[in-house]
Amino acid sequence: MTSRKQPVFREATRADLEKIVRLLADDVLGSTREAPEVNEHYEKAFAAIEADPNNRLIVADSDGDVIGTLQLTYIPGLTYMGSSRAQIEGVRVAGDLRGRGVGHAMLAWAIEEARDMGCRVVQLTSDRQRPEAIRFYQKVGFRPSHMGLRYHLQDLD
Repeated sequence: MTSRKQPVFREATRADLEKIVRLLADDVLGSTREAPEVNEHYEKAFAAIEADPNNRLIVADSDGDVIGTLQLTYIPGLTYMGSSRAQIEGVRVAGDLRGRGVGHAMLAWAIEEARDMGCRVVQLTSDRQRPEAIRFYQKVGFRPSHMGLRYHLQDLD
């Protein structure tokens, strides 16, 4: 593999959406719940994220190629004496680049962004079926603290 430059983290554009969708689908769980290509649901979600000042869809760009993505959401709250928190979702790194520091760099960047926004807590969730991802998040410094629960409202089309 050729050497890549350190990635630049930037806001995703509509032109990045196809690559982001491919990244989301490129794992065991994603392959069962993501569509293989951009559809109206992704388009609508992208527009909503782009329009919301508390939501940021971020890509890791290396030499003009999207090699990773995450969504960073700022949540104002009353807990912790009225502090905001940051929620990190949809973390993905291109399969051929996993284990090479891209994910660590993305999370370090997101944590600093949250700190700059005055957030007191940065949180994320990971499916229990992704034990390697959980070990990775713990290696970065995230610690188990709560038990997450979900209630699905509808099936995917």
